[in-house]
Amino acid sequence: MKLTWKNKNKDNKKRPLGALSVYPDLPFDQQNDKAEANTTLPHQENGDDDSNKGRADVPASDQPLDSSDVKRLAETFQAQGNKLAEAGKYREALGKWETALTLMPQNATLHEQKAQILLEIGDAWSALKAASRATELEPSWAEAWITLGRAQLNFGEPDSAIQSFDRALAIKPDSKEVQDDRSTALHLVKRRKQLHLSGLSSTTNRYVVGDKSESS
Repeated sequence: MKLTWKNKNKDNKKRPLGALSVYPDLPFDQQNDKAEANTTLPHQENGDDDSNKGRADVPASDQPLDSSDVKRLAETFQAQGNKLAEAGKYREALGKWETALTLMPQNATLHEQKAQILLEIGDAWSALKAASRATELEPSWAEAWITLGRAQLNFGEPDSAIQSFDRALAIKPDSKEVQDDRSTALHLVKRRKQLHLSGLSSTTNRYVVGDKSESS
């Protein structure tokens, strides 16, 4: 189940970037992102340091950043990463978000966005870790649990995914998106049991989402 990145800012109910899945049971909405980011810091305007010319993300070495500047710089990298992700430049987006995370390591949105991109490039284990961190930082944010559940599905852990989707449904009980994702996980668990009963496996609890499943 390969997922396309979409911006799920926990402070904005609008989910601007559409998504597609190779797994047909996961629907996604599609909207246009109109967010724009200002990439220049106040103390960087009219800078005299030649080594920093043309680099809005590099503050002057003799002017240490205060907390507000650190936050703005991190948000600049985050916005740049968002644009790169929307353009399909996922690894470049990851680089921007990793830099932002060094400045704002407690930012749940960045961890969740990172998880989405890691799913897109096929790194389910790293996506699972990033999404888990997002749920630790914002346990009441349903989108973080949804992304964690999808990472767990991609990693072949539908049982854990069901638990994550249940956490999301406890927060957003009317979410059709989460209900469909949970149904997908239940289908995979059922399929795994069928394989066990057929004698194909008696110990394996993992299921590869990319495997072809027979409809029941």
